[in-house]
Amino acid sequence: MSYDQITVSRTCEAVQIPHGDIVTIPEGTLAIITQALGDTYTLQVPSMGGLFRVADKDADALGKEPRGVTVDAAAATNPDGSINEAAVWEQLRNVYDPEIPVNIVDLGLVYDLTISPQASGEARIDVKMTLTAPGCGMGPSIAMDAQRRIESLSGVAEADVAVVWDPPWNPNMISPEGKAKLGMA
Repeated sequence: MSYDQITVSRTCEAVQIPHGDIVTIPEGTLAIITQALGDTYTLQVPSMGGLFRVADKDADALGKEPRGVTVDAAAATNPDGSINEAAVWEQLRNVYDPEIPVNIVDLGLVYDLTISPQASGEARIDVKMTLTAPGCGMGPSIAMDAQRRIESLSGVAEADVAVVWDPPWNPNMISPEGKAKLGMA
């Protein structure tokens, strides 16, 4: 993997990893792009003391072209107005651990996805997921990213993403696509 050293060309918003706090990275800040997957960039910013995730909408601030990875909002709901489960899974396929180049679905980290219709006509989405290791400090950040992505879908009233440890994750849970990406196939 190669890292790109950059200077942020304009002030942009970022999510601090692993805490999930929203911060502002000032114009002129030196940073290193350590990962660019899905629709996010992971930056190491020495002057700010850590890792930060920047959304694709701010790719230009990093000297990159936006990749335009999105889920079709119209496809988020079925003709009857109910949430389309495939759209929720697609959102989860855009969630990455900043240290692993495979999305959480293909890593086998998502154990359960439940859609519950609400009186409002929208839906509540409950997800149970795990991490590759119980001590992984990225858990809150990954779960928050998944929750925000699900809640961005039309027809979703709220989402809850819970990190669970049973059953324990193991590499056999990785999809064939994920294994190929990791060189395990």
